[in-house]
Amino acid sequence: MELEKRSYKKTVFDVRRLPGLTPYAEGWELQRELVGLRKRDEIPDTLVLLEHSPVYTVGRAARDASNLGAGEEYLKSLGAEVFWSDRGGDATFHGPGQLVGYPILRLKTLDTHKYLRDLEELVILVLSDYGLEGGRHPEYTGVWVNGSKVAAIGVKFSSGRITSHGFALNVKTDLSWFDRITPCGIREYGVTSLQRELDAEVSLLQVEEKVVGRFGEMFG
Repeated sequence: MELEKRSYKKTVFDVRRLPGLTPYAEGWELQRELVGLRKRDEIPDTLVLLEHSPVYTVGRAARDASNLGAGEEYLKSLGAEVFWSDRGGDATFHGPGQLVGYPILRLKTLDTHKYLRDLEELVILVLSDYGLEGGRHPEYTGVWVNGSKVAAIGVKFSSGRITSHGFALNVKTDLSWFDRITPCGIREYGVTSLQRELDAEVSLLQVEEKVVGRFGEMFG
């Protein structure tokens, strides 16, 4: 897979940006490859950034397809893929206008709770760069703004304390895609985006740069 490499100042990790829209299966295979390389110390810690082509994914927390609304065939008829993933969490949507980050890291200690909170903090810091107050929910993983979820988090831990999967931040996502499912199995709250909260056009590239900067503060 051809990757677009961008240069960022003061990073002690690799940043790999996949150009265009990436099918979910390709992003998943890339993560598997990078996890293997990181286990063997053939690459440094790496942050993969991308936008997926429209896809509904279901994580390991889902017991069945009940959160996929009218079902897989209906969702596919809308032009989206459906993928049962090996990440944590339940059902969600990925697509254009959403910045997805897959950190491939070797953690110093396998503290899963702390790592999830650190990913939330990363997004909260990025939101603060735009003057938005992001926060956590006492019952659910992810990041919230004004009572709606703006970022979903689902991860996987492999042997050697290597992470994969990560976070999905709605920057200027078409939120109607979420109407067809029960996102993350949560019925009582909606989803939002950075653009909706700001009521202004948002540059995905600018958000990416802020994510890289804040990622360096958290994990560099």
